[in-house]
Amino acid sequence: MKEDFFTYQAQTTPHPLAMEISHADGSYIYDTNQKAYLDFVAGVSACSLGHKHPRVIKAIKDQLDQYLHVMVYGEYVQKSAVELTKLLASHLPNPLEKTYLTNSGTEAIEGAMKLAKRFTGRSELIAAKHAYHGNTQGAMSVMGFEERKSAFRPLLPDVHFIEFNNEADLEKITTKTAGIILETIQGGAGFITPKNNYLAKVKKRCEEVGALLILDEIQPGFGRTGRLFGFQNYNVVPDIVVMGKGMGGGMPVGAFTASAEMMDSLYDQPKLGHITTFGGHPVIAAACLATLQEITESDLMEQTLTKEKLFRELLQHKYIEEIRGKGLMLSLIMKNGDIANQVVLASLEEGLILFWLLFEPKAVRITPPLTISEAEIRKGCDIIMKVLRKITD
Repeated sequence: MKEDFFTYQAQTTPHPLAMEISHADGSYIYDTNQKAYLDFVAGVSACSLGHKHPRVIKAIKDQLDQYLHVMVYGEYVQKSAVELTKLLASHLPNPLEKTYLTNSGTEAIEGAMKLAKRFTGRSELIAAKHAYHGNTQGAMSVMGFEERKSAFRPLLPDVHFIEFNNEADLEKITTKTAGIILETIQGGAGFITPKNNYLAKVKKRCEEVGALLILDEIQPGFGRTGRLFGFQNYNVVPDIVVMGKGMGGGMPVGAFTASAEMMDSLYDQPKLGHITTFGGHPVIAAACLATLQEITESDLMEQTLTKEKLFRELLQHKYIEEIRGKGLMLSLIMKNGDIANQVVLASLEEGLILFWLLFEPKAVRITPPLTISEAEIRKGCDIIMKVLRKITD
């Protein structure tokens, strides 16, 4: 199977991990040799309830028995999508009330960018240096890392960049700006959190000049930071919120939410201002609804902050310079990139899945399922510490 993987399936890097998967359950992934791997990555923050969560599986199976795809998005009333968007609205602050469902986070970013331009009548977009919002052409245009996008230029015009947490840069948001798009917590840059009420200050500047604040919650969203959405930790309400990853409980999905007034600008003048065939797919929506119900009806979000403290307590070593992030969105910033590589690869040999971040070579990702147990955290941290003790300067 591995030979066919390299022969027929397009690769994203020269050196994929290429682990052959047999099955997954709870906090574990099993290879075809039946070796168990404790999962501290959760599909890059996507499997918020772990693998094969019974509530999500039941919702998928129940929907399979009713119908699959029946019509392009927005034409028919489909129960799972309606219930999902209604429940989302009940957990979001005003005026965030109307949601457009897409197939992925990067598609949701594209929709949010279009919405900002359509509603304001402006063309300029502002993003942050070292930002990552997806890999389609529009999302890549607001990626703040030239090395990853130079080969694909020309991209969208009229895009400018500021430095995250740099308040002086906010003057660059002007009456020409349609929207500023920021990750609530910068992911690829190393899980950098906003400081000194930064996001609220961005929103204030947007209000002064009539620009829109778009917050990318694709990674922080759905309970990962101890609140349903990361921005709820930071005294701000965006004009548009973008979500994905952990929203689907392991299924592919994205969405963007705004006020009804704003969202309604997409369906006329021109009609079909934003369309998708499979967005809001009933099986995916059912999985999302079950995931949202489980996260909001349980104490998983509260547990997330307790689990963060445990990680910080257990992972102390001279090679770990700091632990960035919030909740179960954490990154170990190692002494150098070589040590980070050794930690990821040696931990895999020991049965623990860790991963890298896009733009910070010293970072080791820790984004386990929200359902991970205290015992599993201790087990995984023991492996990391064992690996670190074997590394020599």
